[in-house]
Amino acid sequence: MQYTIQQIADALGAESQGETGLIIEGAAEPSDAGPAELAMAMSPKYAEALSGGSARAAVLWVDADWKALGLDAAIFVPRPRMAMAGITEMLDRGQGVEAGIHPSAVVDPSAVLAEDVAIGPLTVIGARARIGKGAVIGAHCVIGMDAVLGEDATLREMVSIGARAQIGDRFIAQPGARIGGDGFSFVTPEVSDVENVRKTMGDKGEARAQSWLRIHSLGAVEIGDDVEIGSNCTIDNGTIRNTCIGNGSKLDNLVHVGHNTRVGQDCLLCGQTGVSGSVEIGNNVVLGGQTGVVDNIFIGDGVISGGGTKILSNVPAGRVMMGYPGIKMETHTDVYKAQRRLPRMARDVEALKKAVFKQPSSD
Repeated sequence: MQYTIQQIADALGAESQGETGLIIEGAAEPSDAGPAELAMAMSPKYAEALSGGSARAAVLWVDADWKALGLDAAIFVPRPRMAMAGITEMLDRGQGVEAGIHPSAVVDPSAVLAEDVAIGPLTVIGARARIGKGAVIGAHCVIGMDAVLGEDATLREMVSIGARAQIGDRFIAQPGARIGGDGFSFVTPEVSDVENVRKTMGDKGEARAQSWLRIHSLGAVEIGDDVEIGSNCTIDNGTIRNTCIGNGSKLDNLVHVGHNTRVGQDCLLCGQTGVSGSVEIGNNVVLGGQTGVVDNIFIGDGVISGGGTKILSNVPAGRVMMGYPGIKMETHTDVYKAQRRLPRMARDVEALKKAVFKQPSSD
């Protein structure tokens, strides 16, 4: 995969200078870049490391003095992370899944595969499944019966998609993602201790032994366009209605989405976030790493939670949350500051007590 400096600059809509016909075969950090690699030196801090490598060309900040940095060519970008998105897309070599269907793959005769589909070794595609054109499915994947996978999807190795899942275009799933497992839903013949505790928010009273009966998942998982699912994510089927992930949402590694939950558009669910069942999440919500969300609540549009937040009640649109239990970030910050002052306050109170009790009697 080779591009000239000019081709890369044109794709980014960026300015370039110098030997713009220079051929680039990859990207590297400034100190590691070789002559055929584009050094990612997008700020003066990173450009200092250029002398440690042998790059001839680099991506630089606007108005950088590329000649003084000893370069033969440069691309100038006003927003580095946006440039990173374009450059990495151009230079991504993929996972090497060859076009066509690998001989070891098992494809049900009733499945419908569009043109230009690539199916890796030992993949299994179930009855009546439909795979859109340009999809790339890695080794050891499983796509269940009646599932639909849209155009230009990419499934890394060992992804499983359960029966009846409906997935849009340009879907990306990282290794080990599990979509469409049954929801964690059980019931006892009589009212359980868990239900009593939830109702009373207190002691459960006398313990009663009961067995749990399974509630089956009749719903499936519905995923929109341009969604990405990280490694070892789990998204459960709905009980009756589908569990839904909206267009453009991205789930980091080890995220769990419970049954019946609906995630809106363009949300970010960061690593190890756990969302319980029947949660309604609005659009453009960001849940930081290890956020926990209790079941049967709503989270409004544009909400942001800091890492480790535990959301135990409804959150209105636009709020920034932090802590356990999750409260407004500014309130949590005040509480944290006060908590840090507690040892000093305790010492001050102890000193005041000693001073008061040592005062001579007024009699």
